[in-house]
Amino acid sequence: MTSARASAAKLSVKASTGIAGFDEITGGGLPRGRTTLLVGGPGSGKTIFGLQFLVHGAQECREPGIFVAFEESSPRIVANAESFGWNLAALQKKKLYFMDAQPLADLVQSGDFDLCGLLAALDAKSRELGARRIVFDALDVVLALLPDPALKRREIYRLHEWLLARELTGIITLKAGGDETMSLSQQPFGFMQFMVDCAVMLNHSVVLGVSQRSLRVQKYRGSGFDENESAFLIGNRGFEVAVAHTQSRMDATVSNERVSSGVERLDTMLGGGYYRGASVLITGFSGTAKTTLSGAFAEAACRRGEHTMFVCFDTNSTEVIRNLRSVGIRLDRYVKNGSLRMISSRAITGSAETYLVRIKALAMEHGARCVVIDPVSAWSKSGNDLSTQSVADRLIDWSKGEGTTLVCTSLLDEMSGQGEGGSQLQISALVDTWIHLNYLIQAGERNRGLSIVKSRGTAHSNQVRELILSDAGVTLTDTYTAGGEVLMGTLRWEKERAERVATEATDAAAKLKRLRLDAEEAELEVRVKSLQTELVAKQVEKALLVRTTQSHEGELSRGRTQMQELRGADATTAVRKATPP
Repeated sequence: MTSARASAAKLSVKASTGIAGFDEITGGGLPRGRTTLLVGGPGSGKTIFGLQFLVHGAQECREPGIFVAFEESSPRIVANAESFGWNLAALQKKKLYFMDAQPLADLVQSGDFDLCGLLAALDAKSRELGARRIVFDALDVVLALLPDPALKRREIYRLHEWLLARELTGIITLKAGGDETMSLSQQPFGFMQFMVDCAVMLNHSVVLGVSQRSLRVQKYRGSGFDENESAFLIGNRGFEVAVAHTQSRMDATVSNERVSSGVERLDTMLGGGYYRGASVLITGFSGTAKTTLSGAFAEAACRRGEHTMFVCFDTNSTEVIRNLRSVGIRLDRYVKNGSLRMISSRAITGSAETYLVRIKALAMEHGARCVVIDPVSAWSKSGNDLSTQSVADRLIDWSKGEGTTLVCTSLLDEMSGQGEGGSQLQISALVDTWIHLNYLIQAGERNRGLSIVKSRGTAHSNQVRELILSDAGVTLTDTYTAGGEVLMGTLRWEKERAERVATEATDAAAKLKRLRLDAEEAELEVRVKSLQTELVAKQVEKALLVRTTQSHEGELSRGRTQMQELRGADATTAVRKATPP
């Protein structure tokens, strides 16, 4: 409870800017009721930053604001900001006031001047409007009219004291020559960085022909902040600052659900497919079927009814659809029903940061649950390696935070001899699943091989499988080894044919032997039956003989008995005759 109160108290002393990413790196926004210095060169976005700060306060925080323009007229500023969709015209009625304070072009200066009159007018207007926020844009323009540095310092302190007395959350923007920020203290108004409570440095540079913007919070009294330089982009809705990690993304829910890769045997090799919300990297040289595997994944996702976005950098999206049709992958029907959105790189120009912001916006607009980027290695051509690597890291971080299943391909340079992890964009350590495609040249043939380098959180095959593309689709076959050498293509076919012939010959020999054994078995069965019949006959004959013998012996026995009886009767008669009466 104590930590929650402390967190709420911390946020209460900060004024949210409404700038995506900036509030995260400052822990809530700018210091409320205090002054922030915003320094940058031409085109760095100082005016847009200040306007967005005021618009967010008026629309979301119920804090009316005042914009004091020392360089451009307010109608021009309002017109330039129309593309961001802020509806400044409606806000100007009650919540936002623009004051034109730019010096006239034909101004002839005579004597000294101060800001008392301007501040008096602003004081009256702020009371009338109930203003809580104020921006002084390009203050250096009017202060440049003061020839004495002491006078300039006096007016700056006067303005600072006025802001503090009224507890207004203020922004003062200043120009900086060249790269500015490294030598701000040497600038004419460099002492202001020591006076204000917060100082933000904006930088706009061109690296390898690509425009890149970045900002850095130089100081922030009474608060922790991210001290590193962060890239930002001026997009359709204003400022968007790149943040590598946010608490909401680090606490993203982990899913155990599996989604198909679009290739049945690859799903088997992966133990059931990719994890939902996982990041997948497919690397390989040109022509190893990286786009084909990506297309199979996109088709499988659309077949499940999931909105999917496919971003093509190397080839026009219509050509990708046509080419994939040759291997049985039909994406055109899903484009027609709206479940698949194909984006061509020609629709996205600029730095890698621009790519990321645009892809995120398009994915959220489409409600995409699956995103394919083919190839992400194209970003390495959009500025310096360090910034591009940061963008790739944040792409993976964003996909995990949103629960979006991300499949990226990366092109390896075959001529430079790069290995599996040798692409200029090193994201293989960050992804969950890494699939590598390569060539194996044997017997005058170039065959494709697929292997799974890693797949976090699941058992996966360590075998190299041959990848076959045909009209029927994408399939994986088992590779054969002979004498320690992996066989693919024709050699594999010959090996399979030889094994098939050997199997057929073995089957035929076994069949002939089985027939011979069946005949011998039948012959033996006949012989057994004949012997059994003879045995039965002998048994019957024996039984008959036994009965005959027994009958004969019985008759003889009975005859002897009768004879004995007859002999006994005769003896009795003879005795009777011999005995006298």
